[in-house]
Amino acid sequence: MKKDKAVQANQQLLQAIPKVDEFLGWVDEECRAPLRLVKKAVRQVLAEVRQAILAGAEQSEAALTRQALMPLFEKRLTALMSPCFRTVINGTGVVVHTNMGRSLLPESAMAGLLAAGGRYSNLEFDLRTGKRGSRYSLVEELLCELTGAEAGLVVNNNAAAVLLCLDTLAKEREAIVSRGQLVEIGGSFRIPDVMQKSGARLVEVGATNRTHFYDYEQAITEETALLLKVHTSNYKMIGFTSEVPLEELVALGRQRNIVVMEDLGSGSLVDLSRFGLAREPTVQEVVKAGADVVTFSGDKLLGGPQAGLIVGRADIINRIKKNPLNRALRIDKFTLAGLEAVFRLYLDEAAALAGIPTLAMLSMDYAAIKKKASRLLRLLKKAGDLPCRVASVDTESRVGGGALPEQGLPSRAVALKPTSVSLNGLESALRSGPIPVIGRIDNDSLLLDMRTVADKEVAELAAAIVAVCKELP
Repeated sequence: MKKDKAVQANQQLLQAIPKVDEFLGWVDEECRAPLRLVKKAVRQVLAEVRQAILAGAEQSEAALTRQALMPLFEKRLTALMSPCFRTVINGTGVVVHTNMGRSLLPESAMAGLLAAGGRYSNLEFDLRTGKRGSRYSLVEELLCELTGAEAGLVVNNNAAAVLLCLDTLAKEREAIVSRGQLVEIGGSFRIPDVMQKSGARLVEVGATNRTHFYDYEQAITEETALLLKVHTSNYKMIGFTSEVPLEELVALGRQRNIVVMEDLGSGSLVDLSRFGLAREPTVQEVVKAGADVVTFSGDKLLGGPQAGLIVGRADIINRIKKNPLNRALRIDKFTLAGLEAVFRLYLDEAAALAGIPTLAMLSMDYAAIKKKASRLLRLLKKAGDLPCRVASVDTESRVGGGALPEQGLPSRAVALKPTSVSLNGLESALRSGPIPVIGRIDNDSLLLDMRTVADKEVAELAAAIVAVCKELP
């Protein structure tokens, strides 16, 4: 009997749900949202109400009135009108954060993007001759100037750069690689897989932890086209290990007339060891050591837009440029504009360290970070009582982007410890706010590492925390 009454009550509630046209009549005529989105928001709200009734969660017709439903509609319409691609405040302390867009671009690069998008340009027009030009020529000279290479090429990312080089230089032939260098990076990109896709035949040499010169020497056959060295930038092997220096591979390649290629992955044009980071080979050093081809990323330690950079011997780079696959992997005008601006900053190392956000954050001293943390703390305390305890604490930042694994940088963070909700609840609330704030949970607190929070974001971050905290129970 009770069951029948419940079914009957549900039926009455379902019948009381307003029709779409009725709901649309409630919408303010001043609403400037596209009609299709207004209708979509209405249908979604009504569908949620219907599901709640069927699940037994909704028991009153009061929830079906205009007064009750309009706030739900407005919230849903706001969500539909909001861009999916949004900026966030990175409080994780991970400088090159793969999931948050990796490197930030300098102001000069942003100005270049605006110009490239809003005006016509000489993308493939030679202003000197008045004829068709090459987009690569716009940055190749700068790239060679900075790296010391004879020639250069830019494609859309480093995975593409490796694929293009292998397809050009070792297709249907052998490429020799140390077992300890068969790495996997983010997105399940594995060196053996990309080699297979390129048509190159992988020849593994050595053991996982130790590879010797004679391993390469004995593996060479008439089918060998390439000696490939992969820099293991995303993991570290310690203990009983050894690998063959690039200079020795170059000598072997010259002796046997075999191309030597090094994939640096997260390539750097500046030695960052002076700032407490582990020593990494720079692109210039690898080129000087004699590698015929070098590939590296533009959006990691370099601090530019997403790109794959290829430098090396002119005759080899020209072969790579002529590969039909190159057109499928080419960069657009925005990448070119961003890269040129970043390259020009590198012409003066001091300007690069100050003006390229990635380098500036990696080289930032502890005192400057602590000052930002103190400023945020003052702004939060000035806001009055908050449902969480706040404090400034020491922490460690990370480089990120698959570079310098486990390398910590001394930093300072503001720690939030909620008193009215769970730690996960606070993290979720900040992440879901109008200005998403992303931190990391550590030691029963939500840490906001100030290394990756820009000076101009401190006040914005404080306001976002206060706004979210006011909504907490």
